[in-house]
Amino acid sequence: MGGYGGTFPGPTFELRRGEPVTVAVRNELPVPTSTHLHGGVTPPGSDGYPTDLVVPAGAPPHPAHPGEVHHPLVKEYRYPVGQRAATLWYHDHRMDFTAPQVWRGLAGMALVRDEEEDALPLPRGERELPLMICDRAFEEDGSFRYPRAHRSGHGEHGGRGRLDGDYMEGVEGDVILVNGAPWPVAEVTATRYRLRLLNASNARRYLLRLAPGGRFTQIGSDSGLLAAPVTHDAIPISPGERYDVVVDFSGYPVGTAVTLVNALADGPAGNVMGFVVTRRAPDDSAVPAVLSRPPGRPRPVATRRFDFRATDGAWTINGHRYRPGVPLARPRVGTAEVWRLTGDFRHPVHVHLAHFQVLARNGRPPAATDAGWKDTVDVGPYEVVDVLARFDGHRGTYMLHCHNLEHEDMAMMADFEVI
Repeated sequence: MGGYGGTFPGPTFELRRGEPVTVAVRNELPVPTSTHLHGGVTPPGSDGYPTDLVVPAGAPPHPAHPGEVHHPLVKEYRYPVGQRAATLWYHDHRMDFTAPQVWRGLAGMALVRDEEEDALPLPRGERELPLMICDRAFEEDGSFRYPRAHRSGHGEHGGRGRLDGDYMEGVEGDVILVNGAPWPVAEVTATRYRLRLLNASNARRYLLRLAPGGRFTQIGSDSGLLAAPVTHDAIPISPGERYDVVVDFSGYPVGTAVTLVNALADGPAGNVMGFVVTRRAPDDSAVPAVLSRPPGRPRPVATRRFDFRATDGAWTINGHRYRPGVPLARPRVGTAEVWRLTGDFRHPVHVHLAHFQVLARNGRPPAATDAGWKDTVDVGPYEVVDVLARFDGHRGTYMLHCHNLEHEDMAMMADFEVI
């Protein structure tokens, strides 16, 4: 498998609020693709619906799924970029094959900027580091190793990719990559740095800490800046989530090696990347007490429940495997709803189009790390998470799904239609 533009990760796109962008995706891979701008407020035709495929030359003419749409070689994705500054990312979203295609390289980052963020004295330039964190396993020749699936239908071009029961919890690797490099080390000055953290793993969660000590000042979440900064000793980040944080390296002596560690893993997977403080330097950056004026919390007009669990040996939502074109909800554009998310396992739940605030976990206040407007939330085993979702911008068919990509490919997705 190749990457976007032949690289992994794909190129980081710099987007600006109010400046629409059209991206033409040309597929020269041997398999179909569908590109999703994760966190984007995007028209439905450019959202990366899993059966809306860009197919390579020689692809079978017969669709593998009802309603499947084929775009020969090229598709133009249109992004209005009407949303607030935020850390977004893009990745493949092909039906039944999202997990192996993201694993093999189809992922990259996209940063939205705006005037509100420009006015802040945050670290910038070389002191702003987008960090795509993921785990991978490798073959002896250095290629990515992904478990072989049992396939039906049209082989790699279509049908379903089936992993056996050993991978019901998802696929994890033993090497941690940051921006495509294994356990990299960045040289930093004794100043503040802005770290845009993305968990692009298929299934692995991280509990990020700084060793030999240090704190993260969170300034943003999935969908943009917080109203005010929040300080954390550790950051739990599930697949698909982003945290925008500032780390002040001025508190470490020059020569100190600082490690970003994953407290949820032992051995090599317990380390993510390193920083070495090389010298003192002037620093005119700051984290102001007021960061932004995010949208207010609207009044919900409805409450719905979405239950993520194994049913008859399959991952389902509300008892159903994914049924393309059959919406489980029809929220109205311009309204907000409370969605109650429950499950039997750990499921990072991602909602396309809509941004939401976490209202409660098990009837209690949300965690400090739940702050801000989000598009992905980690729902723990037998946990009840209430979120307030806004449906703004576009009408049409969108999705919610588990962002454990193996669960997604095992049909843990559902449509909703914004009317």
